[in-house]
Amino acid sequence: MTQHSRRRLLFGGAAVGAGVLLAGCTSNEQATPTEAQTKAAEGGGNSEPGKRVTIGFSAPAADHGWIAAITNNAKAQAAAYSDVEFKTVEAGADAAAQRAALSTLIAQKPDVIVLLPHDGKELNSFGLEAMAAGIPVVNLDRAFPDAKAYRLQIKGDNYGMGVAAATFIVEQLKAKGISNPVIAEIAGIDSLELTQERTQGFNDTLAQHNFKVANRRAAEFTVDSGQREASQLLQALPKIDAIWNHDDDQGIGVLAAISQANRNEFFMVGGAGSKKAMEDIQADNTVLKATVTYSPSMASSAISLARLIGQERGMSDLVELQVPKEIVLASETITKENASNYLKLGF
Repeated sequence: MTQHSRRRLLFGGAAVGAGVLLAGCTSNEQATPTEAQTKAAEGGGNSEPGKRVTIGFSAPAADHGWIAAITNNAKAQAAAYSDVEFKTVEAGADAAAQRAALSTLIAQKPDVIVLLPHDGKELNSFGLEAMAAGIPVVNLDRAFPDAKAYRLQIKGDNYGMGVAAATFIVEQLKAKGISNPVIAEIAGIDSLELTQERTQGFNDTLAQHNFKVANRRAAEFTVDSGQREASQLLQALPKIDAIWNHDDDQGIGVLAAISQANRNEFFMVGGAGSKKAMEDIQADNTVLKATVTYSPSMASSAISLARLIGQERGMSDLVELQVPKEIVLASETITKENASNYLKLGF
């Protein structure tokens, strides 16, 4: 059974556990969480102080806005609770360095560990070790392949991002009467399962309408790589009808390459839902016409749910006594028509 066919909980902007709002935003310019992205409920239920919990945390260094938001949201959410002690360990430059830092964290015996790994497959053994030591692990974003390596896995709907992007593109192309379109894709880091899932969702949905991708490039979730790959893509395709770029941070570079090439015969869909992307969409003065969300505030939710796990409590709005095993956040489509509703969630 695939990840996409498993039963799962989908939350898109709904309150989870202690009232965290799940949003979708990235930015290279600002990484401070807003009240809308990271907050605890005002009194009552799960927000009431309980057993003191120590939460260990590790995420890769902030090489772009989305990762910066992950760490900042986690810190801010932990600070919202008087009964949470937050311990961060450096992730290092790669999976091996993160693994070494996490070993020191196990020795400190926190109640729960929240971990966004450099690579889920490579850090799977750490999850197994921590769980065997009696420390519940909340696996954030980049998935461990082994379900025994985590108590809770919380992530965005990568496959759903591809579905949402393709659905918007198909609707626009059909409205324009384009029956044989040239569709391009600028992905993120290809070795990551999440990138592969996004592409699969995109391809599957296009295929349902007898469309396909004419040219695909893989960038690295950075501005420079987005500009580089977009430049090569534009050179390879003299005419394009639509582009899906997986990540709004690298999208800044993609838009720069498009401007330099003086191309505007196509429209573009972004990914993640950064404030800058939403502003561009709202202004309607670039080829970017939509973006599909992938919520960095999942880190806020991860901290809230780790707290409940450490306190042996469940989610207040659910009948079950324990926090679920897996939570997947729905991917929403932001356009000019609804961008104003999402801007307050940007950062």
